[in-house]
Amino acid sequence: MARKKQYNEAEVVEKAMNLFWKKGYETTSMLMLEKEMGINKFSIYSSFGNKHGLFLESLKLYKSRVNITLNKLKKGNKGVEDIKDFFYESINSNLKSGNRNGCFVTNTYNEFSNNEDEIIKNQMNNFMNNLKEIIIAKLKIDSSKDEATILKQANYLLLAKHGLAAASRVNTRQEIEDYIEMIFDAI
Repeated sequence: MARKKQYNEAEVVEKAMNLFWKKGYETTSMLMLEKEMGINKFSIYSSFGNKHGLFLESLKLYKSRVNITLNKLKKGNKGVEDIKDFFYESINSNLKSGNRNGCFVTNTYNEFSNNEDEIIKNQMNNFMNNLKEIIIAKLKIDSSKDEATILKQANYLLLAKHGLAAASRVNTRQEIEDYIEMIFDAI
């Protein structure tokens, strides 16, 4: 008969997510995960298969939270202003909570860019492609823009979002807000 889990799986995934978010995948050890999550490695292996499986669950949790903000962006009808609001919303929760870890998805995207892990690379590419499609849809609201301009601006905004994630790790609120304003002055 299987033993009953002595922990709440959602709570331990949350703790793991925060550790991976802060430290990255490679530098997070199983010992660090055990300590942070308050469970032993056998429980981690039993519930998640291995560190990689736990990391995937952590990404899934983070993306489910980001999807709330993405859906708000997707449903907006103000075009570029919706994208700007998304940029502000992306950094506001981090700055409010004192979280100086940037964006977990962007951090993962950067960490795995030269990695052979196809599962994570595919997840990151799908996320970034989805964000780019949403940005393109918002830019198309301005009917005066041609397709080439829209694509260039979408690429620019996607790269600016990466920069924003990095900036939110070290820069002040004022510097970040100035950065966002300058981004949208150029659009």
